[in-house]
Amino acid sequence: MSITVTGTCHHDCPDSCGWVVTVDGADERRVATRLRGNPAHPYSSGELCPKVNRFLDRVYSPDRVLHPLRRVGPKGAGRFERVSWDDALTEIGTRLNTILDESGGEAVMPFSDAGNQSILATQGISTRFFHHIGATRLLRNICGPTVGAGTEMTNGSSLGADAMDLEFSRLILLWGTNTKLTNRHLWPVIERARSNGAELIVIDPIRTVTADDCDQFIQPLPGTDIAMMLAMIHVIVRDDLVDRGWMEAHTSGFGELAASVADRSPEWAARQCGVNATVIEALAHDYATLAPAAIRTLIGAEHHENGAMFFRTLACLPALTGAWQHRGGGLFKSVGSWQEALVDDDALGRPDLLGGREVRTLNMSRLGEILLDEEPPVRGLVVWNSNPLVIVPNADAARRGMARDDLFTVVHEQFLTDTARYADIVLPATTQIEAHDVTPAWGHLWMGWNEAAIEPLGEAVSNTECFRRIAGAMGLTEPSLFDDDLTILRESLPSVDIDALRRDGWFKVPFPEDGRPWADGGFPSESGKVEFVSATLEAMGQPRLPTFVPPTEGPQGPTADRFPLQLMTPKHHTRFLNSGYAHLPKHGPAEGGPFVELAADDAAERGLVDGATARVFNDRASLELPVKVTDRVRSGLAAIPWGWWRDHHADGHVANDLTNDTLTEWGGGVAYSDTLVQVEAV
Repeated sequence: MSITVTGTCHHDCPDSCGWVVTVDGADERRVATRLRGNPAHPYSSGELCPKVNRFLDRVYSPDRVLHPLRRVGPKGAGRFERVSWDDALTEIGTRLNTILDESGGEAVMPFSDAGNQSILATQGISTRFFHHIGATRLLRNICGPTVGAGTEMTNGSSLGADAMDLEFSRLILLWGTNTKLTNRHLWPVIERARSNGAELIVIDPIRTVTADDCDQFIQPLPGTDIAMMLAMIHVIVRDDLVDRGWMEAHTSGFGELAASVADRSPEWAARQCGVNATVIEALAHDYATLAPAAIRTLIGAEHHENGAMFFRTLACLPALTGAWQHRGGGLFKSVGSWQEALVDDDALGRPDLLGGREVRTLNMSRLGEILLDEEPPVRGLVVWNSNPLVIVPNADAARRGMARDDLFTVVHEQFLTDTARYADIVLPATTQIEAHDVTPAWGHLWMGWNEAAIEPLGEAVSNTECFRRIAGAMGLTEPSLFDDDLTILRESLPSVDIDALRRDGWFKVPFPEDGRPWADGGFPSESGKVEFVSATLEAMGQPRLPTFVPPTEGPQGPTADRFPLQLMTPKHHTRFLNSGYAHLPKHGPAEGGPFVELAADDAAERGLVDGATARVFNDRASLELPVKVTDRVRSGLAAIPWGWWRDHHADGHVANDLTNDTLTEWGGGVAYSDTLVQVEAV
């Protein structure tokens, strides 16, 4: 007997696609035989990306962790023995309770991110559990929150326009986002706009597949975009292209902003960002005169020391030209905030379980520093939904920290990842087709239900069940640590009809019907207006006005003579965009393995040709990689595609061993892309 079960993709991706799983058999013998896109889904319309089209390869991989494992070899060696759940939980409960008794709750730290971005998977029981024991709190700002933090300092909110309304735009700036690869279901919307006469301009330091299919490609040096934005503002003010009626009604601080950009000419910006002044001049005129004008950006540009200022400055442009008045105009970024507004965070995470305790908060981007140097030390680490030894910056420091003999580490995972290899106990985790959940989206407005299609394989359990079991093993009795999944969802989504969502598969979250969230102003800033001048930033010791400040590890930094190339670690792969797929035979190996891209003149200067082996290094690490000589990066830039595991590299290092863990100026993000390296022939 065959049935079909609908669900929602859980990956940290803007598209959150709907899927249909075909299942054969009955009860515990049910087997998923096919997984394809759901043609009825209002956003993804039946298409899945290449990695998820092969999702069943992941579910039924012979390498899946299906039973609890205990380490029997050195940390990192990947040698484990199978144990029962009872034995694993007894050890976990005993070790964590000992840490609590001897060092207090702050000696235990959670580490997770959006490896599964569904509500139960990210916070179902886990947040309650760590609050209850008084654990160190984790600032999960490695990717995403800096965008909102920057935008909020201008608009008072991280809310923006709906990307589906790009269909109505006449000018679309794709700024620092590779839409065709990483947001593929938005591309048909952009194509419809272009068929109606819209102009598409891509601004990116790397010539991506998106840049290959646009009307104009502008390639600034990494981290210099703010200089170009300030020059655009200079031109718009100088040539009186401001929409004075809308601007005067709905913004504050224009006079001070105008004075501050008086000397920020296109010629000045050209010296900073390496883009011809005439190109910047034309871009400013096009943006100010073609309406509706849209700026589409996502997360990539936040990974600089001035990452928050990037988005603060970008948010000024639609306010100057009154672009918010038009459907298809304004700033189009993540719409996750519209979905998050429906989640009752207090009901979900239960911060009251802290009982008034003040506990420290540590930034996940500094994991190496935390595990090696933090006082009092972290003695217990629990990891789920993440593979930090691949994703964090300065990752080799994190690896050394996880190698500590006195650190007790539990990892809840589907595979023996780089991180799991350093665990003391590995617990088997379900995949998305083995668990119920609700999956918000950050690239569209449809919140999705995910129905479990099959029973969990082996002894795998969901994230919520895992933490219920750990809580029980520790002898905890707080009732909310044992709530069932539907109870948690009903309490944390009070305005959502969970039964209807489960029946229908998705629903559209509230959004202005005319597609113009700020057409008539009403910004939730302190002044109720777009704030070109920010007293809040000034109080934080940051510039009160949009300002370009070169990064300390950038081309003008103190180590630039020793390390003259700026490193970027983009997502280039078509078969996997998440590190959790790099090891699967039809995903990672099909991409051919890691490499370093160099411009022809930089390669020639170092005696390197296509296919040669190069050493890429700085004070943090050294990698040996094959060279690709390309016209996709400009002189002074090196690029290593992100996401490969350590055993994909002959020397056992990953790209993020090299990357900078300096934090952004505010917002708590991390400056991966301000990394400097040298490259030499091997």
